[in-house]
Amino acid sequence: MSVSGMPFDDFRTLLRDLPGPDSSALAAARERDAQLTKPPGSLGRLEEIAFWLAAWTGRVPAVNRPLVAIFAGNHGVARQGITPFPPSVTQQMVENFAAGGAAINQICVAYDLGLKVFDLALDFPTADITEEPALSERDCAATMAFGMEAIAGGTDLLAIGEMGIGNTTIAAAINLALYGGDASDWVGPGTGSAGDMLERKIAVVQKAVELHAAHLSDPLEIMRRLGGREIAAMAGAILAARVERIPVLIDGYVTTAAAAILKAANPSALDHCLIGHVSAEPAHLKAIEKLGKMPLLALGMRLGEGTGAALAAGIVKAAAACHSGMATFEQAGVSKGN
Repeated sequence: MSVSGMPFDDFRTLLRDLPGPDSSALAAARERDAQLTKPPGSLGRLEEIAFWLAAWTGRVPAVNRPLVAIFAGNHGVARQGITPFPPSVTQQMVENFAAGGAAINQICVAYDLGLKVFDLALDFPTADITEEPALSERDCAATMAFGMEAIAGGTDLLAIGEMGIGNTTIAAAINLALYGGDASDWVGPGTGSAGDMLERKIAVVQKAVELHAAHLSDPLEIMRRLGGREIAAMAGAILAARVERIPVLIDGYVTTAAAAILKAANPSALDHCLIGHVSAEPAHLKAIEKLGKMPLLALGMRLGEGTGAALAAGIVKAAAACHSGMATFEQAGVSKGN
């Protein structure tokens, strides 16, 4: 990644110098796991999740201050008729989150998760990506920096989600720019696009990527040209969590696209992340596979707003509790197998 003296330079430096896992904490977790009152490997992925927590927090696996962060943004490309809902719904849903009336609110209550919602200049949609870059480099970098503030106040598990009418179109454009193929490989119904509307959505994604084709070798340029404010803010939040050694759960198709930007900039950038779920958006599983990940849940959901990541947080909490709360063979007076 080149250095240009531009606003992205600080992020390029952070991406180049990412901290790695804590090998001592990981070794200690593996050692304790071998002494717990269960056959080796019998808790399957729960054991791997506990090891992941230890490696990235540097301590005994525990989740004491989990947080769901939702980033909401609007997109100029929505005027192209690619979604059945108007951009005003983004603001209405943010108000619904604040009032406690959305699905994510109920999941947070059920799993005792904190919730923060970030309104990213909803009255000022990004530029239409079929005509010009969504954001200037300065605005994109500033939004990434704003997203980094999601962890202010402290958390030990961050679940990332989004809200934004038209943003599955944005996610499809990012994936097409990163991975190639045809626009139809990456475009799905989102909030209900079908028939002629779905065909317009495919055409819009193709047009946008063709317009910016000369600038798509740099992942951060992909983000500012084809992304949106919630994409930039989520990327910033994931990056800040890595710097502070906070494990992250990634939600659906749009959140995965934001994470993919970081992965393209540094192949190890998502080592502190797990994918909460695979959504019903057709290209999400393909996008997850491009990241070399495996989702924790597959419930046929496609709501966004962090719901899949929040449900996965319950699994992570259970993994930590099993690891830290179970008795060892010696403590329980149970004979250990050979």
